[in-house]
This record gives sequence, C-alpha cells and structure tokens, in this order.
Amino acid sequence: QVHLVESGGGLVQAGGSLRLSCAASGRTDSNYVMAWFRQAPGKEREFVAAINYSGRTTYYESVKGRFTISKDNAKNTVYLQMNTLKPEDTAVYYCAARYGSILYTGRTQYDYWGQGTQVTVSS
Repeated sequence: QVHLVESGGGLVQAGGSLRLSCAASGRTDSNYVMAWFRQAPGKEREFVAAINYSGRTTYYESVKGRFTISKDNAKNTVYLQMNTLKPEDTAVYYCAARYGSILYTGRTQYDYWGQGTQVTVSS
C-alpha cells in the first residue's frame, strides 16, 4: 500500500511557473512508477508525466519542453516543475503510483492516488 500527498498548487499568471510535490509513504521500498495526471472541469482525467525508479520519464505531448518530472528516492518524493504555464493547464493535478517499471499512461493502470492539488493559470 502506498499513500500519496500532493502539495504546491496555486494561482499563477500565464507564463509563470509552479512546482508540485508528491510525497509517498507506506510500501515504498519496491520498484514503482510515479505519475502526474490532471483533470479540468468537465473533462476526463489525462496523463501528464511519469517517472520510474531508475529515472526514465515520459510526457504528454502538450507539456513536453515545459514540464519536468523528477524524483528524490531518498525522500520518496516526486516533483513536477511546470514552466511557461498556459490557461489550458488549469486543472486539479493528481499524483499516482503503481508497482513495476513500465511507464504506463492510462489512468486505470495506476493503483494509488493522491487527493489532488488545484492549479489555476490566469490569462
């Protein structure tokens, strides 16, 4: 079992930056993937980025070059650095985790979820 807690959301102007954090606790001594998803009002939850235990990453096309996922294994924490934010990035951002090393992008393939943190980008 893995428990996830996100932090770092907020209100920012277009073009600005935010860094989200997700702290994992529980059974974190195994090989696992951590990912970020987001859900805007009235839309499906969509994949943003993922990173596995060895540091391999994958990104949703629309955030490539603007967002960076990273992790600190010693702290069991994953980060999402978001730069050049756009109003369309406005959403609740969720941290997710699953055991294994494959960088899945489907939300149904993740077993553990945080409570979400709101990111609002004003134009």
